[in-house]
Amino acid sequence: MASAPPRPTPPHSAPPQFELRCGGLHVTVQRVPVWLVPLVTTAGGIGAAWWAR
Repeated sequence: MASAPPRPTPPHSAPPQFELRCGGLHVTVQRVPVWLVPLVTTAGGIGAAWWAR
């Protein structure tokens, strides 16, 4: 009876896209949601316009 072929090793996990360590706070984002990019851009533009007025 033939033995089963060896199982492939799982791929190494990719490093996080964003990691923030500040004192006891540790935030890690593995994948940025698509809807978050325009939301942050819009909020930043509104904040900059409000601050510049």
